[in-house]
Amino acid sequence: MNVFQPLIDSFKIFLAEIGDLTFFSIRFFKEVFKSPYEFNELLKQCYNIGNKSLTLVLVTGFIIGLVFTLQSRPTLEEFGAVSWMPSMVSISIIREIGPIITGLICAGKVGSGIGAEIGSMRVTEQIDAMEVSGTNPFKYLVVTRILATTLMLPLLVLCGDAIAIFGSYLVENIKGSVSFLLYFNQVFNNLEFSDLFPATIKSFFFGFAIGLVGCYKGYNCKKGTVGVGLAANSAVVYTSMLLFVIDFIVVLITNIFI
Repeated sequence: MNVFQPLIDSFKIFLAEIGDLTFFSIRFFKEVFKSPYEFNELLKQCYNIGNKSLTLVLVTGFIIGLVFTLQSRPTLEEFGAVSWMPSMVSISIIREIGPIITGLICAGKVGSGIGAEIGSMRVTEQIDAMEVSGTNPFKYLVVTRILATTLMLPLLVLCGDAIAIFGSYLVENIKGSVSFLLYFNQVFNNLEFSDLFPATIKSFFFGFAIGLVGCYKGYNCKKGTVGVGLAANSAVVYTSMLLFVIDFIVVLITNIFI
């Protein structure tokens, strides 16, 4: 028996999964431009995804701003560079920390929720019933959710970035008596287009990846109710890995062209 056979089988399964996910995404791009357009369902999903995730994103962003500033301030004090704190915190959060942390939060909350919701509809044959009744379940369930995550994640990232920078300001105000106006003047004076544009673009890709993987896992759910849990769990794992891959690619392209 080949000792590498389990590894080879796992690699084959992984490649098959990538192929199925690719065909699933191609079907999405085909369906998204076809009528009828489910605007009401899209607005509903945008509200659900944005509203249900906003509080968690704001709380997490605020704590990140506090902790990041508290951890960085003693080091900058040793070199007499505390005045660089606003620019350092804002650039770090907007370029990298804000988008990736918000993406991971939404992968855990939104991605798993989508996978479990669509997976439960699959195992209870609700999707089959929609097909029999003449409704396009892919259009109604998948396209609307992927579009909603793609549109809402950049807004969540902006909210998370803003509250994180505000949390950083509170620490600076308590530790160094820095005024609100002075702090945010330094923040905006040091931000450039090359900081905001790549972070915003990759936020759209993060949202698309979260919706795509969650819908794919739920839509292809099997093995009854056990499969629903597997779909939700694997949606989080696959999405988290995909977010880091997308982040690496965007940073690499950014460093080359900007």
